[in-house]
Amino acid sequence: MIKFGPSGNSIAFSEAGNKTSEQSAIWVKNMGLDCFEYSFGRGVNLTDERALAIGNAFKEAGVTLSVHAPYYINLANPEPENAEKSFFYLTSSAQKAKLMGANRVIFHPASQGKQSREQAVKLTKSRLETFAKIVKEQGLFDITFCPETMGKIGQIGTIEEVTDFCLIDEIYTPAVDFGHINARENGTLKTENDYTVRLQYMIDKLGLSRMKHFHVHFSRIEYSAKGEVRHLTFADQRYGPEFLPLAKSLKKLGLEPVVICESAGTQDQDALAMQKIYGSI
Repeated sequence: MIKFGPSGNSIAFSEAGNKTSEQSAIWVKNMGLDCFEYSFGRGVNLTDERALAIGNAFKEAGVTLSVHAPYYINLANPEPENAEKSFFYLTSSAQKAKLMGANRVIFHPASQGKQSREQAVKLTKSRLETFAKIVKEQGLFDITFCPETMGKIGQIGTIEEVTDFCLIDEIYTPAVDFGHINARENGTLKTENDYTVRLQYMIDKLGLSRMKHFHVHFSRIEYSAKGEVRHLTFADQRYGPEFLPLAKSLKKLGLEPVVICESAGTQDQDALAMQKIYGSI
């Protein structure tokens, strides 16, 4: 079944006096949501004991967990030692994810830097091939790694690039951030067909079974000529995208992803709004 939930804790969560990730599990459950994304964005700084405790809380609440790897992963970095660091950030995230009972690690693939686009994509792909071998060597078979579509022009992560990365090995499943796509394409996601064309492309390349339960990030995002500027809330109507046409497309195509809301501070409320929109179709 399709799932809806927030990325991290909202302003309302904190204003209610909550502080711990165990409380996050109860908060999400009480809202009627069924998934949550825990962020290692600024580093994997969680002890094994805390990881187990957090995992138990979410298991008891019946809320599915995913984790986001550190934001500074860059598999296109020309320096081999920096690539090794990115591999370490990914495996560290996966090891903690296992302790937490999470089975997905979402990550930003790479930045173009001073290389040509072709060079950066080629290097990223080569590194993902190497990383697939590392995953098997370390026995992380039960973790799915989700390269994310990115919002800035200088980042590696178009729909086509992410789809191609996922063809490398079945350990990879797309994390499609529709706010990012809309931002880097300067507002192209408007109609149901806009979503369907892109999703059908991925289904054609990866197969329905690989795409059935793919990963989604969704929020409104302000953008400029260079792509993503900042995340907004659903209350801010200046920028898209809209969720209703995506919801219709998901139902039409028979897709049941994990849908994580990344709104700026209202991610739980906006996740609930998406759940209601989807249920109304």
